[in-house]
Amino acid sequence: MQSNDHTPGQNHQELTHLPVPFPKAPPKAPRFAALRTWWQEAWEEDGVLHAMWEDVLSAPEDGFRYMAPWLRALLMVAGVSFVVLMAKAAGEVVLQGLHTLLTAVPKVQVGVDTSSGVFAVVDQPVRTYIAQHSAGLPVEASTVYTLWLLTGIVGLVLGYLSRNNGVRAMWSAWGAATVWMVWMATPATSRPVAAGLAVLAWTFLSAFAMRGLTLRRRVVAGRPAKVTVKPEIHVPVQPPAPAAEQHPHDSCPFRD
Repeated sequence: MQSNDHTPGQNHQELTHLPVPFPKAPPKAPRFAALRTWWQEAWEEDGVLHAMWEDVLSAPEDGFRYMAPWLRALLMVAGVSFVVLMAKAAGEVVLQGLHTLLTAVPKVQVGVDTSSGVFAVVDQPVRTYIAQHSAGLPVEASTVYTLWLLTGIVGLVLGYLSRNNGVRAMWSAWGAATVWMVWMATPATSRPVAAGLAVLAWTFLSAFAMRGLTLRRRVVAGRPAKVTVKPEIHVPVQPPAPAAEQHPHDSCPFRD
């Protein structure tokens, strides 16, 4: 018979120690379900990917001018990137070739008598000046001399062919620097003669490098000169009309 005694005893089981069941977790959604849903919707008739694919298919018929803006921008970026990569590669090849030219080809001894004749009057002082003032440079004196020589040749040829003012300015600076080096490196007894010959040689070559240079304004044949016409109307100020002179009889009250 079950006892009605509610006093906790040795055989009495406490309810507080019973385990409490936890609620079940909701089932997890399938992995990448949202991505799969977006992919299916994007390829529908009004989806983003479907519209982009239609733009790609119609691009050959539309041409570069009328194709989709995003596709035209993509092609332009790809083209510019390709040009930049090709220019970089070509620049590396050119710089490598120039470095080889400047370091391997010019095997000259600067500062010694390596030229003769009238050309030696200008060439030997330039070599001597470069040898004296290029000791602390990271390049050899022969490389500096070759750069000086190439600068003069390029300025002469391009000035004759292109008639560009920038090339002419380079040629003028090269000539002034050459005359200065000749003046500084030539002994004092023959300095004026050497500098004069350098100026004469540079002036003679300038007839080719500065061909077509003129200070007059160029007028192209068959093209009328631009004349600015500003129509203006000047109205002279009229002087005030003199007042009519009044006769003394006009103010008489007894006049008929």
